[in-house]
Amino acid sequence: MEKILLAGVNTRAVACSLKKLGYQVYSADYFGVMDLGSCTEKSQSVLDQKPQKSCGKFIEHFNPLIIKKMALKMVDDVDGVICCAGVSPNWFPSNKIIGNPDVDGVEDKYQLMKELNLLNSKFDHSFHVPETYLVGDMDDAHEIATGAPEKQFILKPRYGSGGYGVRRLDPLMQETDLDCQEIESDDWILQEFIAGENISASVLSTMYDTQTILTSTQIIGDKRLGQREPFGYCGNIAPHSGDGKISEIAQKVTHHLSLIGSNGVDFIINQGEIYVIEVNPRLQGTFECAEVALNINMAEAHLEACQGRLMEVSAPDKFAVKMIIHTHHRSQVTDLNLPGVHDIPYPGVIIEKGEPLATVITSGMAREDTIYSAKKKVQKVYGQLKPAK
Repeated sequence: MEKILLAGVNTRAVACSLKKLGYQVYSADYFGVMDLGSCTEKSQSVLDQKPQKSCGKFIEHFNPLIIKKMALKMVDDVDGVICCAGVSPNWFPSNKIIGNPDVDGVEDKYQLMKELNLLNSKFDHSFHVPETYLVGDMDDAHEIATGAPEKQFILKPRYGSGGYGVRRLDPLMQETDLDCQEIESDDWILQEFIAGENISASVLSTMYDTQTILTSTQIIGDKRLGQREPFGYCGNIAPHSGDGKISEIAQKVTHHLSLIGSNGVDFIINQGEIYVIEVNPRLQGTFECAEVALNINMAEAHLEACQGRLMEVSAPDKFAVKMIIHTHHRSQVTDLNLPGVHDIPYPGVIIEKGEPLATVITSGMAREDTIYSAKKKVQKVYGQLKPAK
């Protein structure tokens, strides 16, 4: 295998790791960041980044079918396809998929919760699953919520990733802060809101073996990073210093769902109780943190696992922090080609308020020092922006 096609919202991290392994990389993505080009043989992007031109709002303009169309034009030229967040492996020939060929039952959050409840009953309820309901409209949601006044609830898109569109539901009010006041039948779930620490587990698996290689703290809805989505993903701090129970549960979940390659399981820890919240049946946002903290090539680890071999991975020997920066104001980009800064937009483009701007990655031997270093880089990036009218 020499040529691999990547398809997803953002393919930069995986593309660069594959490039280091000597592969010819093809890519179909949304953002088309500047540092993707040096890692790809051929790429097409939804955004056409040009000076003085706005990149628009992701939630309004993202259409996975456009990425599908671009990717299918290249699929006959490659030996394999890796699907990143935002695309479905069902779009491609199954014999070319490097990873999970069918993820419908996992990406459907309602079906996933039912499957997790089944798994939990087999293992003496070693973890918790938030109560989850399929709702046809807002009246359904409010009826369920008002019937359980001791609980809090969130509305989630039934499909999707990154925390986009997730909102709290106030049962005492007849509306939420959702941009659209109506929800379409069967497109949304109502889920019990669990407060606590957000943890992600990165798992390598074959059809027979699983290994949790890293757990990390997730950064969610951080307004200091310009994130306007209250549950929006903003990065990770790795490793997490918890016990091994999360790693064990993540392996059980991954094996039960028959996932292969690199996959992620998201948890919330509430007063010592472990809740399984979501499963990501693909390479995850922790990709870069895993590479830095574990000193491995995650693309190689994924490829090996898909071929039935688990890479030998040692314990983390350093801390790694990833922060996804969003703009606080409508801004024009200058030169962001700075050390430790990735997903770099082209100079002169305009990024709308609250939209993704760039990614900062830092590493170090002390957790707090590594976080501090990341925050300093974030401020340096913000300092490079100019106000845009």
